[in-house]
Amino acid sequence: MMTPQTFKEWRKALGFKQKEVAEKLGLKKRVIQYYEKGHRDGKAVEIPKSIELACLALALGYEHYDAAVLPDKVAGEDTAADDETAASQAKQPGDRPGDDSTAASPSDRESTAKMPDETTAS
Repeated sequence: MMTPQTFKEWRKALGFKQKEVAEKLGLKKRVIQYYEKGHRDGKAVEIPKSIELACLALALGYEHYDAAVLPDKVAGEDTAADDETAASQAKQPGDRPGDDSTAASPSDRESTAKMPDETTAS
């Protein structure tokens, strides 16, 4: 969870002014001020998870996202041992985290879906 102090430190570490970070996050400058103070009119203000994740994206250099699949690893974290481990534990497409069963991929499910009987036409 991002605290008001860590939010402010993040902004300053990236060299953003409040107005700049507000524009990048799609917020008003006043909301940035609330996040950094941690309260508004005496009531606590929590930084939403979506803003926390947007801060991460900006810190990684992503200002726009085109829904492309991102690489498995962030640059600098990759090692040969990690690659071997990942390859030996690779899941099949369609698998979900924590699901050890083999799941059909979307294309497999489509091909096994019941098709209309073409022999009864005309």
